[in-house]
Amino acid sequence: MIPDSVVVAGAGQAGLQLCDSLRKGGYKGRLTLLGEEPWPPYQRPPLSKAYLLGAMERDRLFLKPESFYADHGIELRLNARAVGIDRKAGRVNLESGESLAYGALVLATGARARPLDRPGAGLEGVHVIRGMADIDRLAPEIRPGGRAVILGGGYVGLEAAAALRGRGMEAVVIHRSERLLSRVASVETAAALQAIHEAEGVHVRLRQTLHALEGEGRVRRVAIERVEVDHVRRIHEAELEADLVVAGIGALPNQDLARGADLRTENGIRVDADCRTSDPAIYAIGDCAEREDPRYGPLRLESVQNAIDQGKIAAAALLGQPRPTEQAPWFWSDQFDVKLQSAGLPYGYDQAVIRKGAGRAQAVWLFREGALIAVEALNDARAYMTGKRWIEQGRSPDPEALADPARDLKTL
Repeated sequence: MIPDSVVVAGAGQAGLQLCDSLRKGGYKGRLTLLGEEPWPPYQRPPLSKAYLLGAMERDRLFLKPESFYADHGIELRLNARAVGIDRKAGRVNLESGESLAYGALVLATGARARPLDRPGAGLEGVHVIRGMADIDRLAPEIRPGGRAVILGGGYVGLEAAAALRGRGMEAVVIHRSERLLSRVASVETAAALQAIHEAEGVHVRLRQTLHALEGEGRVRRVAIERVEVDHVRRIHEAELEADLVVAGIGALPNQDLARGADLRTENGIRVDADCRTSDPAIYAIGDCAEREDPRYGPLRLESVQNAIDQGKIAAAALLGQPRPTEQAPWFWSDQFDVKLQSAGLPYGYDQAVIRKGAGRAQAVWLFREGALIAVEALNDARAYMTGKRWIEQGRSPDPEALADPARDLKTL
């Protein structure tokens, strides 16, 4: 049965997409969207790119105009944090003390920045990048000629390094693993991006980790340690002078609300292919959800595409409609003058084919047992679009033919 009311806890990309899809699908019931922040739903990817660089105004971040919510019968409530679920009564409790009834509840609570657990983490000048308020605190501290230390060599860390370097700061990236992007990209793409960062003046220090942040009231130095193959050598590798520190060491799913309601959680709130939790009246979508993906098994992804797709999937399930066709996972990242676009997941590949283009352009095609599983394109939108289509269609080009730069993709 279609519920007479839906409450969505979390006003990010996933929560907004669910509301939009419900209305487009003909849903007539009451629809409430709860957001913890004081702003309506906004884009997060530009935060560590154009917004940090000052190239995008705040108003351009918002996903919909203010009139959209009233026009579509969506009750948007800001500064409204859900703190508890009474599953038996079908109610969600807010921090304000208010309690809302729901026919169906959708958890779109997102993820939070992984906290630093080292001495000095509370000093001024130490920042994370997760929400708009984080950038608003960081931006005034950017000074040309200043010294920035970035902890973490994932997408967020590298985007922050590129933005800070672009604003004239010295930038050092500290990364625990033996290569950048160790959990999210191929060895070949990571090497290409490291070369680009170093050419732009970013200092990359691999197999090193934070020991402590030092300073009186404000961070002034970063003490780091060297990481051996299976442990951290407990000696100071170096002390770096720092005017500010940005931590991009990963994110944790916001699943405390689900745990408090005895819903199943692991690496996120566990949901089935239709985004239902262990309680059929409660769904979870976006960064907080670990979904039983029909192609990959249990999977939690932090991406715009994942948020949009799961919003549509949960809406269809609530309306009793067929599950929408799913895309291959895709991601993008802007760093300096390079746009990385990837499709598929680079897990377990046994062959990589690199096709070089002009300047910094290249595409890395990843295969497993002869089947194309991912493509990672730097300044090569055609390779990205072609590879994404092939992956979704289950088609694979011949790797040897693909390796020949004289062969046009159309002929493959």
